[in-house]
This record gives sequence, C-alpha cells and structure tokens, in this order.
Amino acid sequence: MLENLKNVLVLAPHTDDGEFGCGGTISKLIEQGANVYYVAFSSCEESIPDGLPKDTLAQEVVAATKLLKIPRDNLIIYEFKVRKFPQYRQEILEEMVKMNRDLAPDLVLLPSKNDTHQDHNVVSAEGFRAFKKTRILGYEVPWNNLTFVTNCFVDLKEQNLKDKITALECYQSQKHRDYASETFVRSLATVRGTQVGRQYAEAFEMIRWIL
Repeated sequence: MLENLKNVLVLAPHTDDGEFGCGGTISKLIEQGANVYYVAFSSCEESIPDGLPKDTLAQEVVAATKLLKIPRDNLIIYEFKVRKFPQYRQEILEEMVKMNRDLAPDLVLLPSKNDTHQDHNVVSAEGFRAFKKTRILGYEVPWNNLTFVTNCFVDLKEQNLKDKITALECYQSQKHRDYASETFVRSLATVRGTQVGRQYAEAFEMIRWIL
C-alpha cells in the first residue's frame, strides 16, 4: 500500500526522532514516489552539548533529511522549548490543524501513544486530535516506550536501512547516546524483520487505518 501514498507527514518532537523512529520507512516511501514532509517541533537548543553552536541540531536535521531525499521546502522546524511541550499543547495542536489543512497528508507518522517522554506524548496525543480522519501510525522509540504494540511492519531493504543509518550519522552532537549506534539500529531492524520473516523491518502501532 505504500506505493499509493502521495503525501506523508512525519511528526518529530525533536530533530532526530523521525529518523530514529521511521528513517527506513521514509527512505522506502520516497523510493516509491511519496512526497514526504518532516516537521520537528524543537531543535533542542537548551540540550546542545557545551561548546557547540545553539543551532547545531537544526543544522544536523537539515543534513539528515537531505540525505533521505526530503526536499528542503518540506522540512519545517519549530522552536518549542524541549521538555516544555505540555505548556504549549494548544499552540502545537493549532499548528497541526494548519498542517492538515495545507498539506492534506495520506499518512501521518508520529510517536507511539505509549511514549513516556512528555514532549513525545504531547505530539502523539495532539497529532491524533488534528489528524484523526487520516491514516496514523505510531513509530517506535524503545528507550521511551512503556509498552509498544507491534501490529504493523514495514519491510526494509538493505539500502533503506543504510539510508537511515547514514542520516543518523549526521547527528554528531548525539553520537554519545547508546541508541545512536549502528549496532543498535541494525539490531532492532533485524529483530523486527525476524518477527515477520524479513531481513529488516520497522514496527509501528496502527493508531488509525482507513481502507
């Protein structure tokens, strides 16, 4: 069904979440002709390691999405303060409502509804409110998920996984995180692939699907 999707919207609470959660799927969607939009709600200036420019993550997401072949005009970066999204819930919802009207996505990819990070939780909850008449899949961020229902899988080829890993390598400011390693990314893709008899896959929660 992916080849029938025209406009896909990826909602990333922070600049690298989309690549971690569904970078391989983004690669596959673009390969199959979809027009992918990537929206990051924060470039996390408050969390940049000491000694790096405050716009480091903003520059890194530009590089990462370029490698995934997302057009620069399809990348939108907001500056909501990291870990403060609950304070901006209504503003975030209003921005999403505008996106729905302007972009008319066929599919929205957003964090799992069981993601415990406060920013991710807001994007997931308000994303459902804004796009509830659209297909919605929740992507996996294992280090934040209390539970995760693997009831949808996207089969990935080696090139899709390589594209995801290469995009994540753009985030040099985050390379110290254990989940940013190629070993972890490949291992998770292998586990999800094994579950459905494929070499690699990304798993999603099916939040809303319209046939």
